Amino acid sequence: MSPAKLEKEDHARDAAFNKAMHGKSSGATGGFAAMRNKDEKAHQLAVDEYFKHWDNKAAAVETEETREARRAEYASLTRHYYNLATDLYEYGWGSSFHFCRFAYGEPFHQAIARHEHYLAHVMGLKEGMKVLDVGCGVGGPAREIVKFSGVNVVGFNNNDYQIERATRYAQREGLADKLTFQKGDFMQMPFPDNSFDAVYAIEATVHAPKLEGVYSEIRRVLKPGGIFGVYEWLMTDEYDNDNQEHREIRLGIEQGDGISNMVRISEGLDAIKAAGFELLHHEDLADRDDPVPWYYPLAGNFKQMQSVWDFPTIARMTWWGRGIVHRFVGALETVGLMPRGTQKTADSLALAADCLVAGGEKKLFTPMYLMVGRNPE
Repeated sequence: MSPAKLEKEDHARDAAFNKAMHGKSSGATGGFAAMRNKDEKAHQLAVDEYFKHWDNKAAAVETEETREARRAEYASLTRHYYNLATDLYEYGWGSSFHFCRFAYGEPFHQAIARHEHYLAHVMGLKEGMKVLDVGCGVGGPAREIVKFSGVNVVGFNNNDYQIERATRYAQREGLADKLTFQKGDFMQMPFPDNSFDAVYAIEATVHAPKLEGVYSEIRRVLKPGGIFGVYEWLMTDEYDNDNQEHREIRLGIEQGDGISNMVRISEGLDAIKAAGFELLHHEDLADRDDPVPWYYPLAGNFKQMQSVWDFPTIARMTWWGRGIVHRFVGALETVGLMPRGTQKTADSLALAADCLVAGGEKKLFTPMYLMVGRNPE
């Protein structure tokens, strides 16, 4: 793969687009309440800019040139994806946009929090450390890690809308003194060398056009001896790009999750080593012998539901739950109460859910390949 050329950042342009598309919807409670308050024209532009990378580009006809075009526009692709998908994520999943393992009898949101605590634990995060959250979303994991370990976190994100929501949540929970957010591209971060005691990323660096590039940038801003921990999305080494079914699964995940270039586990390990990290630990947590698989909520499997309080989350993921959302959003689009393209985005997320489940069942994909590395002294 040829090196991806970095997009030039334009924060003023992004802020203007955020204001035009989202208006004051970042102050809404989330989900449908926020989705209804988008500007129609700006929303349609985001839809067009995002789906130009996927429409009429099925796995059967995908070329390396197609993938290179996505890598070249990784930043705008990711930014527009989250302009479209953030409210749907919060409606369906909550404010921590990641997967997790499940223990017996463990409710969904408790399992999500434990997954975040575990990363903080294996990294050795301590009270008062200055920590960078790369690709922080709306700040759910950052808030939990601040509460769990007492660290000071800077959340870093290239989407203005998510930063606005994350800032509001931190203020609401009384965490603004220990948790701040900054806009930027993780391939070209604005921080000086040796700025942070530790850096973590939870299912975020998969949006990079090249893992070695983002890992190298993370190492640059990490102090000597500092720790980097990441839950990475990777295809397993069982993935065969010459197998069309495998390609369809990988492409469905990429399309529905705003990913320009997903690679295998072996390539991820090569990337973190090439970036100069001393690899302390690596493990596919999705490959542990858990009684409940990580993808069970996406499969809408009530038999594996651990708590009655998880019913709404699982119900939204069933075929009939998705069908209700599809028809409801479509009806609201028709009468002008929801911006056009919302249904298309929801359908794309549903496709990704199906492909994620298939990838998990066939052991072709993991959303939680844990790597912990040290920046050499």
